[in-house]
Amino acid sequence: MSAAKGKSFTPVELLARLVAFDTTSSKNNLGLIAFVEDYLAGHGVASRRIVSDDGQKSSLYATIGPDDEGGVALSGHTDVVPVDGQTWTSDPFTLRSEGGKLYGRGSADMKGFIASALAAVPSYKARKLKKPIHLAFSYDEEIGCIGVRPMIAELGKDLPKPRMVIVGEPTSMQVVDAHKGPVRWQVDVKGRAAHSSMAHLGVNAVTYATRLIGELERMEQELKQRVIDIRFEPPYSTLQVTKIDGGTATNIVPIGCTFVFDIRALPGLDPDEIETRLRRFAEKRCLPEMHEIAPEADIRIERVNAVPPFGAERKSEVVALALKLTGQNETYGVSYGTEAGLFQEAGAPAVVCGPGDIAQAHTADEWIAESQIAKCMDFLDRLGDWAET
Repeated sequence: MSAAKGKSFTPVELLARLVAFDTTSSKNNLGLIAFVEDYLAGHGVASRRIVSDDGQKSSLYATIGPDDEGGVALSGHTDVVPVDGQTWTSDPFTLRSEGGKLYGRGSADMKGFIASALAAVPSYKARKLKKPIHLAFSYDEEIGCIGVRPMIAELGKDLPKPRMVIVGEPTSMQVVDAHKGPVRWQVDVKGRAAHSSMAHLGVNAVTYATRLIGELERMEQELKQRVIDIRFEPPYSTLQVTKIDGGTATNIVPIGCTFVFDIRALPGLDPDEIETRLRRFAEKRCLPEMHEIAPEADIRIERVNAVPPFGAERKSEVVALALKLTGQNETYGVSYGTEAGLFQEAGAPAVVCGPGDIAQAHTADEWIAESQIAKCMDFLDRLGDWAET
């Protein structure tokens, strides 16, 4: 699906093309990247791929205006969540317009923003920009903000580093200057198998996994009583066991059990505190008993992914800019994670502001209001005004 050289598309037309690419995180996104590359080249904008190690996925970075550092980057992820198990009333990968709503997987999260940014390219090219506007499109955000990390590592090296970053996650075009940070761990418990009639000869991995889960539940209750920030819903850090698998047969003492838990941490909470406490509990309350019967028994706790909580600086330049561009005077906090914290850690202050409602993200019949696309285009047009000054 190529883009005609130099042809301008409306954001809705571009969204239809982007939605048509099934960029579920388990698949590659190279078709979409090639389309965007071709579209940008048609408007005289060079871009660079940052390819994954296996060559199956790629981020894309482009600069409009002065080929230099500074300016603002518009950040969006190209991947979407699966539609498996969901009941859609139409093809998830064919954009459908009805009643002022645009239905399709990724329409809200977050191809609506990418389409809007691409639709603004011809206008940006026609302007005499004094500050660059960068496009930073990543992959695998949905499974832990994976693809953006190699791209961020190139900022200030092979890629011009933006002065500020606007992450276009769906915020209904409200300015978000803080979000929680998702951190995920996997716990593997190894016991010793035995016939269930001779249970005293074995070490039940499921039993000890439940002890660890009980400790996590105690920590969860404590977190509810700790730092309360009413800007978030819920107003505290959350901790949940999200997956568990153990045992081999009903008449065998389970030799293994694995579970996964995650925390959505408020800005300021150190996830190391959670991990340290669980390790201490394992070492003092579980392993000594396990080793009395099975010296080979073990508990492994591995952090498998972490996205930092995001909190903009009190006098953040990019937050002030976003408020000016939206005409708002209030910022918000959200409970979902984004790439903003990663950009900020790399020295590129960020803000989150984009079209669509997060309530529609990941759902069957995901949709974005056409009015939200229009608001985003107005926002991007005013950004162009700012970049000309």
